[in-house]
Amino acid sequence: HPQYLQSFFLFTDDAKHLVPNKMRDFFCTINLDQEEVFRTQVVEKSLSPYFGEEFYFEIPRTFQWLSFYIYDKSVLQKDLRIGKVSIKKEDLCNYTGKENWFMLQPVDSNSEVQGKVHLELKLNELITDNGSVCQQLVVHIKECHGLPLINGQNCDPYATVSLVGPSRNDQKKTKVKKKTSNPQFNETFYFEVTRSSSYTKKSQFQVEEEDIEKLEVRVDLWNNGNLVQDIFLGEIKVPVKVLRNDSFQAWYLLQPRENGNKSSKSDDLGSLRLNICYTEDCVLPSEYYTSLRNLLLKSSDVQPISASAAYILSEVCRDKYDAVLPLVRLLLHHHKLVPFVAAVAELDLKDTQEANTVFRGNSLATRCVDEMMKIVGKHYLKVTLKPVIDEICESPKPCEIDPIKLREGDNVEINMENLRYYVDKVFREIVRSSISCPTLMCDVFYSLRHLAAERFPNDPHVQYSAVSSFVFLRFFAVAVVSPHTFHLRPHHPDAQTSRTLTLISKAIQTLGSWGSLTKSKLSSFKETFMCEFFKTFQEEKFTESVKKFLDDVSSTESKEPSGLSEPVHLKEGEMYKRAQGRTRIGKKNFKKRWFCLTSREFTYHKQQDKEPIFTIPIKNILAVEKLDETSFNKKNMFQVLHGEKPLYIQANNCVEASEWIEALCRVTRCNQKRLSFYHPSAFLNGNWLCCKATTENTVGCARCTADVPADTQIEIDGDRETERIYSLFIINMSKLRKLEEACGSIAVYQGPRKEPDDYSNFTIEDSVATFHTLKQIIDIVEKLNESHEKYRKKRSSSAKYGSE
Repeated sequence: HPQYLQSFFLFTDDAKHLVPNKMRDFFCTINLDQEEVFRTQVVEKSLSPYFGEEFYFEIPRTFQWLSFYIYDKSVLQKDLRIGKVSIKKEDLCNYTGKENWFMLQPVDSNSEVQGKVHLELKLNELITDNGSVCQQLVVHIKECHGLPLINGQNCDPYATVSLVGPSRNDQKKTKVKKKTSNPQFNETFYFEVTRSSSYTKKSQFQVEEEDIEKLEVRVDLWNNGNLVQDIFLGEIKVPVKVLRNDSFQAWYLLQPRENGNKSSKSDDLGSLRLNICYTEDCVLPSEYYTSLRNLLLKSSDVQPISASAAYILSEVCRDKYDAVLPLVRLLLHHHKLVPFVAAVAELDLKDTQEANTVFRGNSLATRCVDEMMKIVGKHYLKVTLKPVIDEICESPKPCEIDPIKLREGDNVEINMENLRYYVDKVFREIVRSSISCPTLMCDVFYSLRHLAAERFPNDPHVQYSAVSSFVFLRFFAVAVVSPHTFHLRPHHPDAQTSRTLTLISKAIQTLGSWGSLTKSKLSSFKETFMCEFFKTFQEEKFTESVKKFLDDVSSTESKEPSGLSEPVHLKEGEMYKRAQGRTRIGKKNFKKRWFCLTSREFTYHKQQDKEPIFTIPIKNILAVEKLDETSFNKKNMFQVLHGEKPLYIQANNCVEASEWIEALCRVTRCNQKRLSFYHPSAFLNGNWLCCKATTENTVGCARCTADVPADTQIEIDGDRETERIYSLFIINMSKLRKLEEACGSIAVYQGPRKEPDDYSNFTIEDSVATFHTLKQIIDIVEKLNESHEKYRKKRSSSAKYGSE
């Protein structure tokens, strides 16, 4: 079966004109239906808060709505929801990839719904005591799935089932199910549809039709409030006329109440600016991608490189970035990136006229290297910069040295000293870090350095500027100025810290280029205050440090093993774990703990910076699996099986649970003693809830989930990336054909080009080779498209959803 994989890239920008019209502290949450998956930091004292936060996440479950809630932060009371933006899943494609302002809508309890209900409906004919025929409606409410948490806890749901018509409203009610988001009701209700005793046989049919036309089954879900008011969880309506004499069963998505309080003043709650990128990939089984994958992986061997499938992909995509991301990930996954980057960099250098502009543009080569550094250099950035960035953000010293921006009472000399202290510290960390630089980055820098030196043999500095333009300008300097984007900080820094980081970043860019500049160093500054600041630096000392660092990171000599023995920090965060021991009352409880995963061990701590309370070496982990919600009536739970009793953990939401399971599975995949079977539920009160076995060390009753790729630092699904490339080729099929036509006409007609407009935007160095590759791409992509069509038809005919 194909997999349907969904992901979001979100940028929450800013909000404006928020109600109440007073300076307040605001924050924004991102929700899948009613489940909060992310929260921005609080922006204090503002009416138009700027959030400026980016989130990328995989979506591990089905959902109906993507919602954004703006809250007014309160110290003593519950935070107040000001308004929301809710976008239906089907409408996301209308907004994807562009920035939009959305009006905030009022938050109304009748519209806050999520989950689905499984119903079976049937019309039976019954013969009554007096011999006449009447119809009976049978409603079997089987189960619900994915109901929301109420105040952080599983709800106590029940359903009301009604038959509603112009002159009737018969209502029946299920039992209340305790503490569950997936209640199994399995209750059947009977309703009489036509009261036939007064009808003659002849007229019965028409009356029954007319009667049925106006009847509908309504199912409402409620949370039983015991002593407080019951909370509405959603409703569905099914017209009885769809049944005729057939049995019908389907899942229905719960809908908001139609008569929800529609506020006439919804337009004056303010608005929120968002940039949303939603992708849904239908990934077919691996063998379907073999031809396209092989064609792409051969790219670096094609002469000239501009005739390769990978290069053609970047040519036909309107935004090169769309092509670069899946391409780099695919080539990385199959160890083919370095030769491809070298080939496109060589093409780039052909068009470069001056040595001091080497790799300064936005070409395919520079974008590929940028993307590679983001993926491969994640851990390198963390070990090099995180401690110093944390210091700057957590206890910032004033660093403003621009006379125009100085505040009253600021001392420019002290500020300059503070800035100098930070710049020295960041610079020192960078130039000492070559031992941690990933081998793959070193290999790429090595080939770029040699290509640049060959292109400009008379310029002694170009071999350094070729590397520094990436490692300083496009890697370290960018990470310093926006640490949240590179996961060095959880949130966007405040305005003053941002300014400090900008000044440090400017300084790092300049120092990084000192080893490679031929003209006077200070003339490169537009601002005189930066000139003054740099007069305090000893040029030779810094130039030597930069050159030594650039030599180290662009050499292919193997690194000292100490670089590898450092544990790789993979993930950390706050979750709840079930106590291993017993409490005084004999019940086991859940405690909030700080969890940390490295390539060596999985630990939890009382608080973030405290010593670990409990440590499991990675080699001891036998399996990591989801835990059934029924075990403790809690959602988003998973279990870590090791030598002792299982460690049961509850994540804060479905995205977080999915990310932790994936990270733990990936790092433990090569463990020799991994289990093949596990228990999906817990061992409670003397037996396993799943298989009822009474011995705690009984072999598991369910097969462990499939293995995931072993690479702990790079998470890449090769088939998914190939599917994305296929999608890009399909979207740009008309351009591929146009390019094919252009190659054909060049190959046949050797004279001067009469109509260059048709293909002047494309790079065609060898029309015959390019034509040959294009023909292969078009054939392969069309074949893949046929396979997709088959699956689409299969899916639409087998989907058993009443409302999805």
